[in-house]
Amino acid sequence: MTPDWLPDFGKALQRLVNQAVDAVVTGYGDDLDGFSRLLTAPVRGVEMLLLLIPVPVFVLFVAAGAWLARRSLGFVLAMASLPLILAGLGVWTEAMQTLSLVIVAVVLVVLIGLPLGVAAARLPRLARALAPVYDLMQTIPNFVYLIPVAMLLGLGRAPALLATLIYALPPFARLTELGLRGIDIGMVQAAQALGLRPRQTLWLIELPLARPVILQGLNQAIMLSLAMVVVASMIGAKGLGEVVLLGLQRADPGLGFVGGLAVVALAILLDRMAQAILGERRPPL
Repeated sequence: MTPDWLPDFGKALQRLVNQAVDAVVTGYGDDLDGFSRLLTAPVRGVEMLLLLIPVPVFVLFVAAGAWLARRSLGFVLAMASLPLILAGLGVWTEAMQTLSLVIVAVVLVVLIGLPLGVAAARLPRLARALAPVYDLMQTIPNFVYLIPVAMLLGLGRAPALLATLIYALPPFARLTELGLRGIDIGMVQAAQALGLRPRQTLWLIELPLARPVILQGLNQAIMLSLAMVVVASMIGAKGLGEVVLLGLQRADPGLGFVGGLAVVALAILLDRMAQAILGERRPPL
């Protein structure tokens, strides 16, 4: 309760935000609908493609990828067993829905975060301007992301994708900037002395040298995307998060446990496969 001698800034801010959201929805409703369909289309496309793949074929793909990434029979068997666990739990469709959202979100994170990281590494003023924005994006609780995007874009995959993008972008962009800033300046100067142009120096020298740090950021983006996709079930995103949410709503601990176990299996699959494919050394399973 606000004291009588102190103005109630909370209610004033609440009215201001509501008026702003109403104005945007009223004035740009058609544009927001088009933007929502634009975000939903790639997610639906990837989801349909994943659901067309039979479970045995998907398992073979995972096993082949695991073998090519790390020539270890134990690792291959462990990775191949995770899709079988998802299918055995009866949540294969939900798992593919979640995976499709994660894939599209990570692709967007890379497409947006890589240029941002490169620009911030080259322009100190831009880096200083982006730092508080990244801090705000990372410190706001993830549930709070759901409120504005759901109000503007409605319920479904589009707001879930946008919220996931906001949540997973800062670590990747920051680590990209950090990796580029940590490069030995002598290597860059040597490349320039040999006649390489700035763009050639970036692609041939700087990005390869910063690769380990950038890949660490990519792995974090994958894990954060998966975490946010589960939370986004509260605004209509399909997938494993919806299974967990239904378990809570129905007071069905068994259903919630099945959904949670499936999330763990998918998280292990994404994390270990990403680490193996991206070339990071991890202790054997």
